[in-house]
Amino acid sequence: MTPVHFAFSSAFLLGLTGLAFHRTHLLSALLCLEGMMLSLFIAFSLWTLRLDSTSLSAAPMLLLAFSACEASAGLALLVATARTHGTDRLQSLNLLQC
Repeated sequence: MTPVHFAFSSAFLLGLTGLAFHRTHLLSALLCLEGMMLSLFIAFSLWTLRLDSTSLSAAPMLLLAFSACEASAGLALLVATARTHGTDRLQSLNLLQC
């Protein structure tokens, strides 16, 4: 495993462990998801460059567009949650109450 592969896989796993173990606030969970998506984007871009394939050149941009849509939907949920519940703590949210 090259150092580049190790760096991107460890960045993805760091975001995954942050999402799994440190879910106290909705904002921290969204930041972990965004870090995972960005590490996937960079790894996929480098993989496309390494293969020298023109058929896969649009795929990283598509992944980046989905990541931006996910971030905007997450921030909209964060604002809606903060307005209705007064906080973004995940322990204070009750999904059965919505």
